[in-house]
Amino acid sequence: MKKFPTTAATDYAALRPELRSGDLLLCSGTGWFSKMIQGSTRSEWSHVACILRLEAIDRIMVLESLESVGVRTVPLSKYLHNYDSKGNRYPGRMCLARHRDVADCGETLAQFGHFAVDQLGTPYDNQMIAKIAARITMTHLLDANERAAQIQDWQAAGLERNQEYICSELVWECYQRLGLDIPHDPLGFVAPKDFAADPKIECLGVLS
Repeated sequence: MKKFPTTAATDYAALRPELRSGDLLLCSGTGWFSKMIQGSTRSEWSHVACILRLEAIDRIMVLESLESVGVRTVPLSKYLHNYDSKGNRYPGRMCLARHRDVADCGETLAQFGHFAVDQLGTPYDNQMIAKIAARITMTHLLDANERAAQIQDWQAAGLERNQEYICSELVWECYQRLGLDIPHDPLGFVAPKDFAADPKIECLGVLS
């Protein structure tokens, strides 16, 4: 899944009964902001979000952080039928995925759900995107030894985390509540591509 899956699209109605809280929605968008994410992270993946299954009201929800609104939750069906509130689907390709260890999380799913709901309304971290782009640009300006030393410094320091999120940071934080870690970029940030590249995360189906 370092690349978008080449499997045939699956009808959402067929996938819906199998979806669980903690599953992922991975996107390869075509909009200008998606292109910026793809360019900054050198990947075709531009967005990642968590699935929340609400059995009590029979809804499959997407928990995500968007640049325009921050952290929100919307029905997954909105991605397919009315993403822009004008009757159009999401402008790009989508697939659903699952971390193979989510099924063993047990009681931590409640912690995951509580944390996810508590983040609603949190702003999007536009400054983080700028920091990511700056780090990538800087590595191209250094020779091999300087680059290795700088990356080591960044790994030791990490990126300062605040109460604002880009999409992948939000999902990474949610997964921390499940006791799951996602190996990520040596430059010190978490990107949508890191979820797709994790060998424990497998495609459930490409959405049609």
